[in-house]
Amino acid sequence: MADKNEPLIVFSPSGKRGRFPKGTPVLQAARSLGVDLDSVCGGRALCGRCQVVVTEGELSKHGIDSRLENLSARGETESRYSERRKLANNRRLGCQALLLGDVAIDVPASSQVHKQVVRKQHEAHDIQINPATHAYFVEVTKPDMHDPSGDLERLKLALQRDWQLEDLRISLPALQTLQTVLRKEDWQVTAAVRSDGEIVAVWPGLKTKLYGVAIDIGSTTIAAHLCDLASGEVLSSAGQMNPQIRFGEDLMSRVSYIMMNEGGETELTAVVREAINNLIAEVVSDAKLSLDTVVEVTIVGNPIMMHLVMGLNPVELGMAPFALASDAAASLPARDLGLTINSGGYVYALPCIAGHVGADAAGVLLAESPYEREEISLIVDVGTNAEMLLGNRDRILAASSPTGPAFEGAQISSGQRAAPGAIERVRIDPETLEPRYRIIGSELWSDDPAFPDSIPACGVTGICGSGIIEAIAELYLAGVINSDGTISGDAAKRSDRVTADGRTFSYTLLRGERDITVQQNDVRAIQLAKAALYAGARLLMEKLGVEKVDRIRLAGAFGAHIDVKYAMVLGMIPDCRLDMVSSAGNAAGTGARIALLDNNSRSEIEKQTRNVEKIETAVEERFQHHFVAAMAIPHDADAFDELEKVVKLPKKTVQMTTSGRRRRRR
Repeated sequence: MADKNEPLIVFSPSGKRGRFPKGTPVLQAARSLGVDLDSVCGGRALCGRCQVVVTEGELSKHGIDSRLENLSARGETESRYSERRKLANNRRLGCQALLLGDVAIDVPASSQVHKQVVRKQHEAHDIQINPATHAYFVEVTKPDMHDPSGDLERLKLALQRDWQLEDLRISLPALQTLQTVLRKEDWQVTAAVRSDGEIVAVWPGLKTKLYGVAIDIGSTTIAAHLCDLASGEVLSSAGQMNPQIRFGEDLMSRVSYIMMNEGGETELTAVVREAINNLIAEVVSDAKLSLDTVVEVTIVGNPIMMHLVMGLNPVELGMAPFALASDAAASLPARDLGLTINSGGYVYALPCIAGHVGADAAGVLLAESPYEREEISLIVDVGTNAEMLLGNRDRILAASSPTGPAFEGAQISSGQRAAPGAIERVRIDPETLEPRYRIIGSELWSDDPAFPDSIPACGVTGICGSGIIEAIAELYLAGVINSDGTISGDAAKRSDRVTADGRTFSYTLLRGERDITVQQNDVRAIQLAKAALYAGARLLMEKLGVEKVDRIRLAGAFGAHIDVKYAMVLGMIPDCRLDMVSSAGNAAGTGARIALLDNNSRSEIEKQTRNVEKIETAVEERFQHHFVAAMAIPHDADAFDELEKVVKLPKKTVQMTTSGRRRRRR
């Protein structure tokens, strides 16, 4: 039973948590846990860099009711700071706020020393340029006492005369400014007209460039790509953490928050829309443009993210039969979603495929086009909820698997999200068990003499998803971890890096002020995640009637940075020729760009998603069978003949006999 004198504090976006005595400053707790919270004034409330936000509400995943009053009230020192610097009502100084009860703390980006690395860069892709909105320059006939027609009617006549555009209508924002705009440049204007005949904006004079933004809303990160609608060129990209993380690391935790806290869906909608607006403003500013020139936005995301960004309550997706409000694509005025682009601009949301296979999977489908290929492709978008597509031109199946946030460094003892200082590559000598590693922010391995001078100022701070995957795979290949996932006590005789840790053992990857270790619970967390991923893929293969796949594409930020060999060693993905396993990069974001730049692709993806066969893993009995077998490393029964051509796998040590159902998390 938890000690009431030692409340639980949970930090986001790091996911780190711990219990501390009442009266512990939030900043001190953060430093003890290795949370990235800035402070340069020695805790004297001078710099203001340690600002944090309390996430209020009942958080079922952590088993806490987080309240603002679970921190001490503002004292004189903090109040003086607020008078000088205008500290927002929902913010506290970590150096002054004392822990009184269980609380969830969000560390905003402005309070982090080492910014999250959002690895969602745009990928090169051949795209037919045919945007939904085009710019048309015309000279409008001036009004005349003998011609009583209105300004709009004469604009329509000019567009019909010069560009053969007929049956036009105009958005209300464009109409409201039309008369002023027409008279600014002697009746010469540029009109932005959508393919459906709506005039969405009018500018004085000649404007040759219009712009759009493709948005990829992940449960962990959000990315935006600003594109020139005429050339297709990506002018600027930006990303940030999804601020919804403070309400729950995984999707079901966020749905649970909404269920248990009245108005929770409004909160989650507001923060994700604010994040999108911030990203749009950032990419437009980087390109030295104005928001007024952005007339199109396309959005992809998982079904829960798509519901929330459109202001729809996603609670039905939290329980069987996981019903979507709508699985169709949507074309909506951007102002209806509170997006601060041109007031007449539009948002196109790609269609969802099923209750847990969203518009992000539709984006991947559009970018990868497996429906045009003869060979069998397995495409996996690895995230907190892995979405996968399997098939070829004859048949495409789709499913999702609840992998959770372990692949992103969460729920790992020394884990963190990708940021400078995080270990991202690991190699372990199979004889001596001595490690070497690489960190984000340095291109050198740790055994390079110049490595100490190349380390970022933050030092080595933890291990991210790709690093923990490689560490566990290397420990398995070195015989430290058995095929059932247990860290072998016998390995302690080979190296002092393997030590007893209660009833289990752990491996010390880095010794320092804060050791970075691989603990038994870390291995279990990765086993659960990888088993869910493999089981989903294996279930689709069973439904399609194939034992092997011809090619595997790993999409998403994690898929772009993982070493495919180690993914297969762990048994995250089925056996396949390694040269046929590759990264698809941010394929969901690429699909959003295609839909932004090619209007014809919108009808194409709407057609293709209707043809996809949806498999719901939650109600498939065989999923549990595949999940249990996939808990072994790499697998309890399936052969990995292609992998063994390039990697010598250890002999199996224990037959997996795990039974029982895994609690479904997304």
